[in-house]
Amino acid sequence: MRASLFITCYNDTLFPETGRAVVAVLERLGVDVEFRPAQTCCGQMHANTGFQGEAFSLAKKFVKLYADAEAVVIPSSSCVAMIRDQYPLLFEELGNEELRSQFRALLPRVYELSEFLLDVLDAEDVGAYFPHRVTYHATCHGLRALELGDRPFRLLNKVKGLELAPLDHLDRCCGFGGTFSVKNAEVSSAMMTAKLQDVMATRAEFCTALDNSCLMHLGGAMHREFAAMRTIHMAQILASTREHPAEVA
Repeated sequence: MRASLFITCYNDTLFPETGRAVVAVLERLGVDVEFRPAQTCCGQMHANTGFQGEAFSLAKKFVKLYADAEAVVIPSSSCVAMIRDQYPLLFEELGNEELRSQFRALLPRVYELSEFLLDVLDAEDVGAYFPHRVTYHATCHGLRALELGDRPFRLLNKVKGLELAPLDHLDRCCGFGGTFSVKNAEVSSAMMTAKLQDVMATRAEFCTALDNSCLMHLGGAMHREFAAMRTIHMAQILASTREHPAEVA
């Protein structure tokens, strides 16, 4: 099977190791991975801040770029939620019927990473090895918009050596929310404080999630608290093996 990796602008700019990890996992499972250099941003930031025209241009670019893709895999539930929830509204208001038709044809082939691994490849055990105590943060878009359910837990439970520490108040938001954390800094900080208490109470070595945006927010709070715990995208855990362990220094 051939899959196109949409790395997301956030990962491309700040966390390129996530994209490399996705490629490692998929290639291990026999997937032919391609990367289309013309990709940019899904447009979520623009849509959420009122720049509808700019968001539409990016959405249109996404559809045109991946119209012939067998599958599009995205290591960010936030971006997948943008495509599933907001693209239809953008195209209904600003697009034409040809574009809407192209989007409807493409949408069933767009997957968040855990969806692709389990729903398409039927691969719970991806051959990973990560001998650490880990807790999982369910990001808002993954939990509520995509309804990923137990998919992340099924994948983590099959990682050899990994001890999964349960997190209280799993549905509690970390307070990032993209521009929300900038426009509502005090509220965001209060939400982060509550979330961090739950995360630190697990006594895990690592906190993982399917969105680097939330992990950056959590990681920043951990750094300010001089905490020993670190953050890591789940793709990096799944890519880790005995022969090629994840770089966690």
